Amino acid sequence: VQLQASGGGLVQAGDSLRLSCAASGRTFSTYPMGWFRQAPGKEREFVAAISMNGGTTYYAASVKGRFTVSRDNAKNVVYLQMNSLKPEDTAVYYCGTNRVYGSTRLGDFGSWGQGTLVTVSS
Repeated sequence: VQLQASGGGLVQAGDSLRLSCAASGRTFSTYPMGWFRQAPGKEREFVAAISMNGGTTYYAASVKGRFTVSRDNAKNVVYLQMNSLKPEDTAVYYCGTNRVYGSTRLGDFGSWGQGTLVTVSS
């Protein structure tokens, strides 16, 4: 599966933004999916993940309650709704397939596509 994230941009603190990750291929619905982010000078870190059918999700503590991950298997898209954005959310956001559902380890995710930059000004 090939992935392409989009929807990033420059926003102010407190604003909302929705990211999309479009997948090619017929196997999209067989993969749990995840979102990671990488801030300048920092390692890529886990943000959120969603099960194959979208029935369950889990989040990093830093975004829980503010971000919501969802998916539409009919459209081969996974979303990340980001509310109450903070300057520390500034990063390039990537989506990836999740090989071990429940994991937050970078190595358990793959098929990374091009990320999308989110910049939150204070």
